[in-house]
Amino acid sequence: MLTNEREILPIGYGAMLTEGFIAMMALIAATALHPDDYFAINSTVESFKALGLQVHELPALSAMVGEDLMHRPGGAVSLAVGMAHIFSKLPNMDHLLGYWYHFCIMFEALFIMTLIDAGTRVGRYLLQELLGHFHPKFNDQHWAPGVYGCAALICILWGYLVLQGNIGIIWPLFGVSNQLLGTMTLAVSTTVIMRLGRKRYAWVTGIPCILMAIVAIAADFENVFNSYIPAGKWILVAFSAAMFLMILIVLVEAVRSWIRLSSMPQDYRTQAEIEAESLVKYGKEVKA
Repeated sequence: MLTNEREILPIGYGAMLTEGFIAMMALIAATALHPDDYFAINSTVESFKALGLQVHELPALSAMVGEDLMHRPGGAVSLAVGMAHIFSKLPNMDHLLGYWYHFCIMFEALFIMTLIDAGTRVGRYLLQELLGHFHPKFNDQHWAPGVYGCAALICILWGYLVLQGNIGIIWPLFGVSNQLLGTMTLAVSTTVIMRLGRKRYAWVTGIPCILMAIVAIAADFENVFNSYIPAGKWILVAFSAAMFLMILIVLVEAVRSWIRLSSMPQDYRTQAEIEAESLVKYGKEVKA
């Protein structure tokens, strides 16, 4: 989906910075709210009563927004309320709190829609490639039955997954899959860095890889045994187990590669640089 390889750095690095910026905004928005109000938004009625807390600014914020903000777990409402609360504190912005709230909700909805769009497209590509091993026509990206048929099947699977529960049950599965993908990327990046002879830089991606793997696997464990199995969501259990097995295979292979590459001679030049230097040296010897 890139015009040329030069676009990889600004798109990939820019996306990483943007994602990090969104994460920082979410943390700032959450901490901008009163703790009791935050728990009132992100907990059920029964859970909030059990905490014994009292709301503070939330009734006034609900009146200004025009919606009931109590007991709306999932993260979207608390992020939107927090950001709207921050923006309303700017000069001459106090009367626009409702606007900022709905703007943030729209932003989050579009964010989720782009995720589903990208997931559907990539899923169709992978399904076509898989079926192409059994029926060569699926390898033709312009074969209409293959394109529309695979796209329809992916959409049906999306719908079936959503029908397994509400967004509070489904969304943690996306969170774990996203972090496991990051773990796999960091593992592969660490291996590439070591294969290029830059072993002294391997810690830059190696340490985050291990930390993210621990967090993601722990979250996957919590999802399975504390949420999905008690609720009888066996389809989600199967997805979670499959993701765990995939990341385990990648990590084991990555660690084996790191051990093997760590015993190789230290050289910070790439293979191409070494070969080019050898050719230059050979040319000088021939002239001599």
